[in-house]
Amino acid sequence: MTEIHAQSAGRSDHDSIPEIALAWHRDGRGAVLATVIETWGSAPRQAGSQLAISGASEIMGSVSGGCVEGAVVTEALAALADRRSRVLTFGVSDETAFAVGLACGGTIRVLVEPVGEGAEALPEAMLADLVAARAARAAVAMAVTPEGWHRALIRRGVEAAVDARFRADRSGMEEDGRFIAIHNPPLRLIVVGAVHIAQPLLQMARLCGYDPALIDPRSAFGSVARFPGERIVEDWPDEALEALAPDARTAIVTLTHDPKLDDPAIRVALRSPVFYLGCLGSTRTHAKRVERLRAEGFTEAEIARIHAPVGLDIGAKTPAEIAVSVMAQITATLRKG
Repeated sequence: MTEIHAQSAGRSDHDSIPEIALAWHRDGRGAVLATVIETWGSAPRQAGSQLAISGASEIMGSVSGGCVEGAVVTEALAALADRRSRVLTFGVSDETAFAVGLACGGTIRVLVEPVGEGAEALPEAMLADLVAARAARAAVAMAVTPEGWHRALIRRGVEAAVDARFRADRSGMEEDGRFIAIHNPPLRLIVVGAVHIAQPLLQMARLCGYDPALIDPRSAFGSVARFPGERIVEDWPDEALEALAPDARTAIVTLTHDPKLDDPAIRVALRSPVFYLGCLGSTRTHAKRVERLRAEGFTEAEIARIHAPVGLDIGAKTPAEIAVSVMAQITATLRKG
């Protein structure tokens, strides 16, 4: 595969909390991981949200959107000193919630774990194994039982209950008292066609937590000057997609309007487990596309997976507005099915 630029694939800083905690620990700064394990009411962050705290009170991430971070940092520094994990419970009042932009309050429980030595601490080796699995795009869960502080890393296919959490991308408490933190591979967006819409779409995708890639064999289109900092693949779309190996956490959008480029990508996408496939073009253009796919042996069920014309119908006109409509449709498909 030919790539004229490859940005560091994976997660942005706010999605790299285990990696940051491990780096701080290995740098000798000390590190604590704080993780939301349960919520009630209108808690601002969902279970699994994390905050890393260093011994110098540096923080990355969030467990409450600002409501209780100060108290968590104080407890984290205490955990670094006594090498003991703890579970904290916070009630966020309606008044406090309103001050940070929430409609009403709620309650959250936060697991606080110092990294490194200590019978109750999170072992460095286990955190390193978690970070390695995340780097390899392997789905892995961290199971923690506060009663006794037992910990384990669980891979997909080992426990049915944990597999259900992988599929739902949902961390939370199990009835047996374990907290299961789900670490799925980053979502990916693969865009075929380095057209104007692709420029804001790739930026929006990254803001939404996706690891984007752009495919276009036409070097004049897919240039670094037009797409600074983006991962650009100059191979033919079907070859590029075969190498990228799209999975169930991948969305694909074709934007070229050219059947010679879009169709090879669509054929690969339809026979892959991607959760979303959207294709730019009018209703008439899509009707012709459907005729070609039927002639090539694709079933009605396979063809029905295509979102076309791509994006939600919000009256979008500009490239940025169209990108908003596409990203919204991708989000709706991911979250609502």
